[in-house]
Amino acid sequence: MKKLLLSTALLLVLSLSFTSCRDTKKAESVEDAVENASDAVENAAKSTGDAVENAAEATGDAVENAVDAAGNAIDKTVDAAGDAVDAAGKAIDNTVDAAGDAVNDAADAAGKTVNDAKDAVNNKIDGIKIK
Repeated sequence: MKKLLLSTALLLVLSLSFTSCRDTKKAESVEDAVENASDAVENAAKSTGDAVENAAEATGDAVENAVDAAGNAIDKTVDAAGDAVDAAGKAIDNTVDAAGDAVNDAADAAGKTVNDAKDAVNNKIDGIKIK
């Protein structure tokens, strides 16, 4: 933007210096040159303003898109973390259930062994009394 304005100013100065070097040039042509230079500066300023406005809109759109993408990434990360927590909870539940089943099976087996031992002792005792 600075280069455009500086280039326009340089062209204006050059056009004025060329017109001032000519002694035979009429006052009308100097006025025309100044008017043309003024129009060129006005057009350049308008074009610069449009370019700045377009750049601001593009920057705003880019920032909005970046925010949307970041929000989507965060949502996906949160969903994935929730799924991982759910999977871990199920694994813990399964482990607790399996451990409970193992303890119950061990208790049943121990109880059966104690009952079998009691029955064997009772049978031995009965066998000793009869003889």
